[in-house]
Amino acid sequence: MKKPATCFLKVVLVLIAAIVFVGLLWFPQIEGRNASADWVTIYFRDPVLAYAYLASIPFFVALYQAYKLLGLIERGQVFSDQAVKAIKAIKHCALTLLGFVVIGVAYIMLGVKDDDRAGPVALGIYSAFATTVIAAAAAILQQLLDKAAELQSENDLTV
Repeated sequence: MKKPATCFLKVVLVLIAAIVFVGLLWFPQIEGRNASADWVTIYFRDPVLAYAYLASIPFFVALYQAYKLLGLIERGQVFSDQAVKAIKAIKHCALTLLGFVVIGVAYIMLGVKDDDRAGPVALGIYSAFATTVIAAAAAILQQLLDKAAELQSENDLTV
């Protein structure tokens, strides 16, 4: 890839990270039950919010690994062990995030009785589908890069 393309993708990754981070901090303040609550109540007494923050960690780790992978692509090291490790980390992050989403949806379906569950469950299903697609794509890409890296190392030894 040319440097402008990878630079553009890096900027997009940073923008995604910034938007999600700001959203994680800002949304709880305007959400229905917290709209009139004080700062301590919003951020320190809400277990659902703590769960959301915990679940966001794999997302940000995956974005960082994607950023590292773009750096490797810029340097022409796409068929290296570092690239394979970055793709593997993205796959593990997607699977971890999938686990968080499934547990969250199960909690909403089984534990929440007095509120409308359709919207959060639908968002959970969409998120689960998206993370499953990302994990599957990362697994396929990991296998391809692993084989390509192996072939390249064999070729380097032959020459």
